[in-house]
Amino acid sequence: MLQNRRRSFQLPGRIRIVNKYVTNRLLRVFVNLSLGPFAFLRHVGRRSGKPYETVIWVWLLGEGFVIALTYGTKVDWYYNMMAAGGGEVLWHKKVYGVGKPEPIDPETALPAFPVLFRPLFRRAGMQFVWMKFIQRVV
Repeated sequence: MLQNRRRSFQLPGRIRIVNKYVTNRLLRVFVNLSLGPFAFLRHVGRRSGKPYETVIWVWLLGEGFVIALTYGTKVDWYYNMMAAGGGEVLWHKKVYGVGKPEPIDPETALPAFPVLFRPLFRRAGMQFVWMKFIQRVV
């Protein structure tokens, strides 16, 4: 008997690789122009200790940022942030120290997103995380 389980949405691995090496490099322009939800997530490699900047979309929610996990939790930035206990977000030319990503339920997360995204994310069963502000660096 099949269970009526709702799977959470995740983009295919091939799209993730193209985005990592092509799309994200192009989107860096939007981060530097402070347009929309584009931000840099600064994190440190959990094995290499090397600093990284990953382009992500963030939305303000209370005393932190909410992020839709379009690739799920099996991505390097997520593992690195969990291992380090946090990192930094550069958003709209301001740097915020943030804690490690904490799962957040959709009903709490969705009001932070633009109205057009909400039904899409809800239907897709999107997962979300919230990263609390630790300090505003600059």
